[in-house]
Amino acid sequence: MRHFTKNSICLLLTLAASACVDESSSPATTTGRPVRSEEYARDNTGRNARNRDGATLTPLDQSTDPKDVTITQAIRRSIAGDKTMSLDAHNVKIITIEGIVTLRGPVESVEEKLAIAGMAESTPGVLKVDNQLEVTRQ
Repeated sequence: MRHFTKNSICLLLTLAASACVDESSSPATTTGRPVRSEEYARDNTGRNARNRDGATLTPLDQSTDPKDVTITQAIRRSIAGDKTMSLDAHNVKIITIEGIVTLRGPVESVEEKLAIAGMAESTPGVLKVDNQLEVTRQ
């Protein structure tokens, strides 16, 4: 009879458990390799494609200057405080660089688009607002 140490039993259990993992929980392509998250189709794939060229501002371009961060925070608080706005409106992208605010993302109506731009324009320290919000419903 073979004797196993505690460590070897733990190793065997770990190996057995990993071999029993349901393959559906770990998607793979026909090549057998795991699918990376960036390979999954997303509902807004077409919109995301335009962000790859580097010409379009994204939240990663947000300035770290304390004045710009404060502006972005103030605009976000104003939007979040308006409970009449849609979920899309509450999640618009706000990018502030040297006092210039860029607003991007979908909103449900022209009224939301104008209201968000108005909130941004009335925020202290804002020099200009580039309103790139897109109305999804007419």
